[in-house]
Amino acid sequence: MNLFIISEPMQANNHQKDFHHALKVLDEVCIGCTHCMTVCPTQAIRVRDGKAKIIDNRCVDCGECYKACPVRAIIVEQDDLRMINNFPVRVVLLPAVLIGQFPEEITNSQIYSALKEIGFTHIYEVENSVETVLQAYSQFKKENPNKALISSFCPATVRLIQVSFPALVDNILRVKPPIDVSALYYRKKLEQEGISPEDIGLFYVTPCAAKIAAIKSPVGEEESAVNGVINMKFLYNRILQHLKKYDGDPSSSDFEKLPSSRSILWSLTRGESNHAQGRSLAIDGIRNVTEFLERLENDEFKDIDFLELRACDESCAGGILISGNRFLTVERLNKRANEYKINEKSKQITDSAYTTDLSPDCFFGKVKPRPIEKLDEDISKALRKMERKRRLMCFLPGFDCAACGAPNCQTLSEDIVQGRAQVSHCIFMQQVMVEQNKLSTEHAKKITESIWGSERLQKNCNKMGAEDETQMFR
Repeated sequence: MNLFIISEPMQANNHQKDFHHALKVLDEVCIGCTHCMTVCPTQAIRVRDGKAKIIDNRCVDCGECYKACPVRAIIVEQDDLRMINNFPVRVVLLPAVLIGQFPEEITNSQIYSALKEIGFTHIYEVENSVETVLQAYSQFKKENPNKALISSFCPATVRLIQVSFPALVDNILRVKPPIDVSALYYRKKLEQEGISPEDIGLFYVTPCAAKIAAIKSPVGEEESAVNGVINMKFLYNRILQHLKKYDGDPSSSDFEKLPSSRSILWSLTRGESNHAQGRSLAIDGIRNVTEFLERLENDEFKDIDFLELRACDESCAGGILISGNRFLTVERLNKRANEYKINEKSKQITDSAYTTDLSPDCFFGKVKPRPIEKLDEDISKALRKMERKRRLMCFLPGFDCAACGAPNCQTLSEDIVQGRAQVSHCIFMQQVMVEQNKLSTEHAKKITESIWGSERLQKNCNKMGAEDETQMFR
């Protein structure tokens, strides 16, 4: 079964248009197992009617649910590759981690040739703009000298800060990541060559769902310079198919511009922090990032200048749309960087026009907080809801068993005060209410069925771990 679906065009599925999500749940496949709900770092998933439901204003598109789903019911909504044919000039914006997926015997030239065969007219590696981004970092740091600046490279981290740590939004370094700067540069370059803007299509190959969401609804600006986003796993397989058509090496393809040795490692853990000014830390993995942000929000750190926070283990090499092993990818990219370093001579890495023309465009606007703990716009109502939430926790058992369809008792209490659930959703409270004649056993059963579905309480030998488990996947 494919792990992604194609949408043309994709639309935001929540009440706020600027918060698009790429992760979707296939109801016909979902078995309501709670794996996704329990790993979600922002408690964005509930189970209702036996199916996982994503709460849009909590989701940060980190992909933890995608990795945890045992039946592949969570998919990534992506653009159709065929949409590149809508443009006479078709530019693929290539991240280094795609190159790192391929065995060493497959050369860059072969990969470039396959991309041309697939239909792209121009190829540009996004890490080419890293030197310009570093200059923008220095400028922003000078203007904000007393903050622990947080990289904006990982869109899942930016959204995590918006929804879970709104007090830290002003710490986000408002410099566009290399993908956006490269897209701006290449579009301007083609326009200067006399190509009409309407004829230019820029397509980014993404290793994760968060970058799809970020391009469809960028934070701090109106729209992205990128026209479409291609699933890296999908394109990787297409490239392999083209390479298999040839008995020998495909014809070589010219490299318009190659990134510097240090730029190649930008998307890996420590790719940014190694070049940051002052004391810097690099943290990867959404759980580790969340824990560190909690400590930062509590003012436990006073002398940190820069934080590189990436939601995926090994950063982009561990993205959910990566085909290969993340550790082998890191090894290959390090080897590629070392080879480039040996071959590099005293050359000017960044074009002067590139830096001069794009410098003002390297920055984006203010990042708005989107706190999920905001119980009500009216402060007095929010305070009353908070008091009720705390009172509810006096009665809820605190087992965090997830049998109520929420990940833990805290989120159930919040759902209750927000009108999304009832106290009787807790199976332990159900028993108390039945004993006190406040709830009939029949009604209690109906409540459980409304969460897990009527069939869930029936005998089923096809479920995972049962006698006929293999039938489940047919």
